[in-house]
Amino acid sequence: MQKVTREVLLEKAKALLADGTVNRVLGWKKGEFTYDVTPAVFTTVEELDKDFVYGEFCGANFSKYLVKEAKKDGKVLVFLKPCDTYSFNQLLTEHRFDKEKVYAVGIPCDGMVDIDKIKETVSESVLGATRDGDNIVVETLYDGKKTVSREGVLAERCLNCKSKKHVYYDELIGDDGEVLDSNRFDEVEKLEKMSADERYAFWKNELSRCIRCNACRDICPACTCEKCVFGNPNSGVENKAISDSFEEKMFHIIRAFHVAGRCTDCGECSRVCPQHIPLHLLNRKFIKDINSFYGDYQAGEEIGSRAPLVNYTKEDLEPSEAVNKGDE
Repeated sequence: MQKVTREVLLEKAKALLADGTVNRVLGWKKGEFTYDVTPAVFTTVEELDKDFVYGEFCGANFSKYLVKEAKKDGKVLVFLKPCDTYSFNQLLTEHRFDKEKVYAVGIPCDGMVDIDKIKETVSESVLGATRDGDNIVVETLYDGKKTVSREGVLAERCLNCKSKKHVYYDELIGDDGEVLDSNRFDEVEKLEKMSADERYAFWKNELSRCIRCNACRDICPACTCEKCVFGNPNSGVENKAISDSFEEKMFHIIRAFHVAGRCTDCGECSRVCPQHIPLHLLNRKFIKDINSFYGDYQAGEEIGSRAPLVNYTKEDLEPSEAVNKGDE
């Protein structure tokens, strides 16, 4: 797979700005450290030259940012990795932004690294990290540079990548990949093999760390309500802090139900969680069950596709059938 560089993306962004195809660029902006990367909008070549970056820590899925960005005048350029394009298509299916206001450039990706895994591996303060072939060279505060295996610090969603194929783009850089036969349901199957008490204990422990920062909701491409019920003072359930242990658990369970059939398994919820709760496992359980009950379905694979949960057919399972099938 062709490795895309900052220089290649920078050249493309400048060209599209110069010929008037777009009037701004949604890209990655450098922070204080090499791993401290944030999404940003660039409107000039000078801004791009100064702050635009692309590398091992550019894992953010830009699709949701288009919901607001596409409401502005002119057309915005967005760079989309293969996994991002599924969310892009799903949002188009839900009519969340105008496709004509966006110019999408597909870029190849061989995975992004997880800074938390790097920190755990080197066991000390990290100042920066850069790629060197199959390794990551880590600059530490007290012990100079250390080298770690890149594969060993890949993000979980990249280790279990479902596809290297772009399902949407206006222009593609490099060659397209293929849909992968990943192992993304392995961890779900481990949970399914637990007893009910063991699963309860697992999720009780994981969800007990939730601080209700709402980062998972705010980053999720499937959560695009302009006013969330949990943020509406007139809803009766507005709650920033955790009121009790029941509410603490139910927030995430309700949110998983809310995105069922629409979640593309982009993994953004787990990526941004400051408490490292594996929220993606809740969503993957729903995806796995939908595949089992209704046949394989990938949200966002095609624009306009209807998820099984909102597409009634005479062959749909009855509740009793679903229960029995789930026990198999």
